[in-house]
Amino acid sequence: MSSPQVEAAEAWFLRHGLPYFVPSERAAVRAALRPGRTLPLLVGVLLVAVAAGIGLAWFADEISAGPAVLLAVVLVAALWYALTALRFRPILTWGLSRTFGSLRRLLPDISRALPLLLLAITFLFINTEMWQVGSNLTVGTLWLVVLLFSALGAGFLLVRLPEEVDRADDDVDAALLLRACAGTPLEGAARALVDDPDADPAAHAEVTGFDRWNLILVLMVIQFVQVVLLAAGVFAFLVLFGAIIMSDPVLEAWQTDPAFNTSRGLVQVSVFLAAFSGLYLTVSSVTDETYRHQFFGGVTRELERAIGMRAVYLALRSR
Repeated sequence: MSSPQVEAAEAWFLRHGLPYFVPSERAAVRAALRPGRTLPLLVGVLLVAVAAGIGLAWFADEISAGPAVLLAVVLVAALWYALTALRFRPILTWGLSRTFGSLRRLLPDISRALPLLLLAITFLFINTEMWQVGSNLTVGTLWLVVLLFSALGAGFLLVRLPEEVDRADDDVDAALLLRACAGTPLEGAARALVDDPDADPAAHAEVTGFDRWNLILVLMVIQFVQVVLLAAGVFAFLVLFGAIIMSDPVLEAWQTDPAFNTSRGLVQVSVFLAAFSGLYLTVSSVTDETYRHQFFGGVTRELERAIGMRAVYLALRSR
């Protein structure tokens, strides 16, 4: 039977976006990823997505709408399965609440990152070739471009974020365990284990398997929300800036399409550059030390607390 401390710790994990730390939740996720459950669902989603893509492409007479709809249906289905069967809901809920709860601290960080980014983006925005490319994209093609930038950013995070997790669990000692468990259900247990010469809770600090992926997903959600907020700020600025300085005669002189719509062109170019700025910030936040300190300072402390709590939790379960 589980002790009250273990049960309280598991409830704490669920509230803080760490469902894979709980054995029962982890077992459910492992079962949901078995080929016997995922393959039939994948085939069904692909059939629906292909049919919807072909139908919309034929109805709208736009070939690019087909792949765009196909990818959109697959992404929606994947998100639904992740939120339900893969227990992603607590991760997403905590990541969103944590980000918006610290918005007062996050806004100054974003304001420090925006000026240089806006300076570079503005020069692209008033570029003839940029308008000829961005404003003449179809809606389907623009959506594919946004998905491409998002996929590149997600792929880059999947390569670099595991390094953040590995760095956080390298130097776990008694002081970190006590600091991590302070104010949690395992505060007393951490003190008892640290004082016990026969116990070694730090030996459980290395995070592997589903637990490691849980931490990576938490970091990805937090980073994704920050990038979306910044990209939304860039989009709003470009739309306002373009509405002020981009006159119809100038835009029409830049275009080769006689049916060019200036309002639609402004929105499409702004979306294109906002998505590009999101990709730029995603890469910078884990490669440039200045950006990394701004966007990962508070997250690193949360990471250490999760790792410390897990180590004490596993030490209790092993007894």
